[in-house]
Amino acid sequence: MLLKRIAFSAILPLIFIVGCKEESDKKSSDTKKNTVQIDSSAIEVAENEKKEAEEKFELNEENAIDFFFNYQKELDDNIKVKLTTSLGDFTVQLYDNVPYHKANFVYLTKKGYFDNSQFHRVVKDFIIQGGNADDKSIAEKRRAIGRYLLPPDTRKGYKHHRGTISMPSSEINNPHMLASPYEFFIVVTQPGSYHLDGDYTPFGKVIEGMDVVDKINNVRVGKGDWPFQNVYIEKAEVLE
Repeated sequence: MLLKRIAFSAILPLIFIVGCKEESDKKSSDTKKNTVQIDSSAIEVAENEKKEAEEKFELNEENAIDFFFNYQKELDDNIKVKLTTSLGDFTVQLYDNVPYHKANFVYLTKKGYFDNSQFHRVVKDFIIQGGNADDKSIAEKRRAIGRYLLPPDTRKGYKHHRGTISMPSSEINNPHMLASPYEFFIVVTQPGSYHLDGDYTPFGKVIEGMDVVDKINNVRVGKGDWPFQNVYIEKAEVLE
């Protein structure tokens, strides 16, 4: 009888250990069953949907100001943009306290809008004007980005000195001289074209490559001040 009790006492811990192991294995199995598998294809679909939503976003008269107000909050100070043209490259530095025009120029640059556009208006000893083209791809880019204008911001003390980059106003239904966001002009007059002050918004200045700007200003032009040989902006890029 004593031997039976001893044997039973020895077997009991083994039964407990085996039972615990089985319970542990069961819990482990249940945990695996309840674990959510990460579906990589679902992530890819979500990313594609987000990208498509961003691509479908269009600026308009109702949302442009709010959009650029928030967009400029994320921008660094003293942003520089390099424009590589078919006649050389030059760099402009954007003013920080002209937020909507600065944000607009950076946004269009990052969207690739200016790439393969042209300096479509060249007035000797006055300005070169860019951001348009006789290529339908530029019109298609405009349609994709949206139709909007920007309010003038002429009270920050900037003048149209030589090398100033400024924004022309739209010619269509525009009694308040709202700026045409897709184009810009650069003053080449020495020392400047100050009769433009108060009507147009300077938003930066050329800091490198003014000789290239002068070279563009010296090309032969035809009717409407359009160069006989197209002068392309091959690439515009924000310098990090």
